[in-house]
Amino acid sequence: MRLSKRWNIAQADPLATDLATRLKTSPLIAQIMLNRGVREFQDCQDFLRPNLKCLHDPAGIPGLTRAAERIAKAVRDKEKVVIYGDYDVDGITATAILWHAIRHLGGVSEFYIPHRLEEGYGLNAEAIAQICADGAKLIITVDCGVTAIGPAQVARERGVDLIITDHHEWHQSRTEEKGLRTEPDTAASSPSVLSPQSSVLLPDCHTIVHPRLPHDGPAYANPHLCGAGVAFKLAWGIGLAMSGAARVNEEFRNFLVEATALAALGTIADVVPLKGENRVLAHFGLGGLRASRLVGIKALIASANLTGQNLDSFHVGFLLAPRLNACGRMGHAALAVEMLTHADEKKAIEIGIYLEEQNRARQAIEKKILEQAVAQVADNNFAADGRCAIVLGAEGWHPGVIGIVASRIVERYGRPTIMVGLNNGHGQGSGRSVAGFHLAHALAACGEHLEGHGGHEMAAGLKLETAKFEDFRAAFCNHAGKVISPELLVPELKIDSVTEIKHVTAALVGDLTRLGPFGHANRRPLLVCRNVTINAPPRRVGKTGDHLQLLVRQGEQIMKCIAFGFGDRIDDLRQGTVVDLAVEPTLNEFNGRVNVELEVKDLQFPKV
Repeated sequence: MRLSKRWNIAQADPLATDLATRLKTSPLIAQIMLNRGVREFQDCQDFLRPNLKCLHDPAGIPGLTRAAERIAKAVRDKEKVVIYGDYDVDGITATAILWHAIRHLGGVSEFYIPHRLEEGYGLNAEAIAQICADGAKLIITVDCGVTAIGPAQVARERGVDLIITDHHEWHQSRTEEKGLRTEPDTAASSPSVLSPQSSVLLPDCHTIVHPRLPHDGPAYANPHLCGAGVAFKLAWGIGLAMSGAARVNEEFRNFLVEATALAALGTIADVVPLKGENRVLAHFGLGGLRASRLVGIKALIASANLTGQNLDSFHVGFLLAPRLNACGRMGHAALAVEMLTHADEKKAIEIGIYLEEQNRARQAIEKKILEQAVAQVADNNFAADGRCAIVLGAEGWHPGVIGIVASRIVERYGRPTIMVGLNNGHGQGSGRSVAGFHLAHALAACGEHLEGHGGHEMAAGLKLETAKFEDFRAAFCNHAGKVISPELLVPELKIDSVTEIKHVTAALVGDLTRLGPFGHANRRPLLVCRNVTINAPPRRVGKTGDHLQLLVRQGEQIMKCIAFGFGDRIDDLRQGTVVDLAVEPTLNEFNGRVNVELEVKDLQFPKV
């Protein structure tokens, strides 16, 4: 089933020609940058030539300087520091960054990663109590904690400082409660009372480091840092606090440059916008992955058979990140952190092999759950016209895999989807959304039916009692029906420009590559070729014939195309059929020859 899409073709910008002349590039490249909102000449130059100097001062992040000073004190005093991380790629890499930074500076650092199935997302009070009992003097969370009001109180009661670093949504309420702060404590840490006028609920701890947290100063220039990005900036801040100067020393600077490889893994895997500072981290980190001296990164790359290859965001998003994620989904993510921190070469290779095995097991379970989910949608008519959201649940669904399946359901039906695994009277759920529907806010609107929830606009998690599942389903679907317009349920295909096949050359593909790394908010350039004629009978290709190979002609120019997932359209695309194609230009290397091909993302029949 392939959803029809609404094409949104960008209007030609009159500035493109002049900008292209000044940048010494093609008008199409200039047009694409303008489409991405990059309009100033200097910003365009930085976009085409990313530079580490484009990274923002870490002190701009609320709470970071205070946190860095406390961690620097812990390093100097040899206090035991425990980094409490999340079990996804973002949390794993964020943990590794801070672990290495503290060790590099001479401190004592350990890490704790909760078990996804046994403990769930975020801080839990029992784990915090045990960490305190084991002698920690400072706990630093990464990629979690901004909603951990109860666990933060446990640390405070035991006299252990807690620094929370996060980038997720915080809880909001207008109810007065004692012991909760409404903004980061920039003076001496002490309990405070939530104002009835405030809507921000924050844990009471030493410091909260969060790029979007309300504070008295100017807003941080990049509100879309992921957990690993925040950890990277905090590591930078710790280096500054240790040096007592305006810059870190050369040795620590070299460490930070190498740490961009870990930051890139988290940034790309967590699907934050790849623009500005995030794009700089991803650009340099992707280059650093191949050259990394860290045995864990080498083992991870080897497990995906990518040793020696130039790596891009596709390799991270679809080959490397799933292996790290599989460890947390199927087993315990602490192994992945071990691989990226203190494992020797032999151990790192062993863990890399284990990650590959776990990833294969995850794929098998995912396939089974997806089949069950699709059947449940069909049997209950959940995707019927007028239904704006899908909530599915079943006994035995693996909580570590359902988030991926939710993404597949969104792709198939174009509706925000919640998947809930029900076991022993309780359910653990994961959701994915569509552009324009804020999932974390939607869960908050249905909070009366939930035991807990958290996340952000496009992805979120929840816990509930099985007895309340149907009530939650009704409430969520009702909320979605009120706020989702019919247009949001038709996937939008953003197209950069109309072009002709004769202009799609190897040189153009090379220029387009410079616009990467690609990902959220910096998608791969998409072009439209209108009135293209199918020049030969299409061929079904692939093991199961799911894809089509096309030969198309426009004027005198003929080009080969590959249309993934279009196998069922073969009867509509006979020789001589005229179509409009939405395509991504690519280079295909075969037997030493490089040819330009078009990867078809969608097609429409020209309107008469």
